[in-house]
Order: sequence, then C-alpha cells, then structure tokens
Amino acid sequence: MAQDEEVLVVSRKAFEEAGAFNGLALDTQKYIDKVFAPGVPRFMPRPLAEKDPSFKQLIPYVIMTCDGKYLSYVRGNRAGETRLVAKRSLGIGGHINPVDWTLFTAEPYKTYLQAVEREVAEEVEIQTTYKDKIIAFLNDDSNEVGKVHLGIVHLWTLEEPKVSRREQMITQMEFLNITELQKVREFMETWSQICLDGLAKMA
Repeated sequence: MAQDEEVLVVSRKAFEEAGAFNGLALDTQKYIDKVFAPGVPRFMPRPLAEKDPSFKQLIPYVIMTCDGKYLSYVRGNRAGETRLVAKRSLGIGGHINPVDWTLFTAEPYKTYLQAVEREVAEEVEIQTTYKDKIIAFLNDDSNEVGKVHLGIVHLWTLEEPKVSRREQMITQMEFLNITELQKVREFMETWSQICLDGLAKMA
C-alpha cells in the first residue's frame, strides 16, 4: 500500500454507539445516519488505520446481480489487500480516498455514494443500467482484516449481465447462481461467505 494513502474511517466508538454487531446488520438507515453524520467520518493514513482497531475503515462492498445470478471473481496477485489474494469474492469495492471530496463536510453520505461509483468504475466496466441499494452493514471482528474494517454492502441490480474487468487483480469473473456459489463457498473470503449466507435475507 502507498505510505501516503489516506482512507475514510470512523471511530470504533461511533460504530458501537450505533450498535455493535458481528455479521450482518440489516437496519441500514440507523448506521447510515450515525456513520455519515457530519464530523463522524474522517481520513487517516492507511498504514495507521490498518493497525489501529480503534478505527474502522469504511469499505463499500458492491454485490452485482442479474437474472438470479451474482457476479463472482478471484482476487489475483495484484490485489491491494494481500491478505485476500487467491480468495473468491462476491464484492467489488475498496477503500475510499479523499479524491474530489468537495462536498464531504456538508453532505458526507451523498459524496460517499459518488465515491462508490468511482471506486467500482476503476475495477470493472458496467455496460448496462442498474439500481443501487444498500442492503446491509457488515462487521467481522474475528480476524485481523475484519477488526479494522466496516463493510457497507450494496446490491446493484443490473438490467443485463454486461460487466468486464478493468483491474488485473480481477480474475475468473463470472455470474453464478446460489447453488454454484455454495459449491465454492470454502474458497471465498470471509466477507463473501457472510454475504452468501445472508443473501436470502438481504436481497
């Protein structure tokens, strides 16, 4: 990771005040209101954030679906998070950086949604229309990666399954149905396993 990279975080205290949990929280508005309240989110150097569990890095985790199937891929060797290399994933997304964050102070949530669009566009090209909905917040304090991250799970419902990769770290990309995903669950990163297990409730 770049030593000077800054990432969007909230304090663990703010997360706990909204209601600490492990796994998925489906009461999304409660967490949106707390996490994106003015003055709550901030940027800090990523090398510090990765080692300080008193902060949670906010990570959009965009699941894409079309005709009952879900986009899935394997993280290649160029993945920014080396601890997740070779794991199958359901989510597209990553850290939010202070790029074009002109509305941050006044409208942090609106600006976050714009940042998610930019982040996804860096990794894949979507050649169809879609609808975006935040369906869950995701927390997993059972491992070192999870302790310093808080996932915001989006569901993008695509009109057509027209997605192509832009990032080299994305390999073996394909749309799979639930049965097919269950067969490869053991090879998934933890967040994807949690999302797969909760798809029926979230979608």
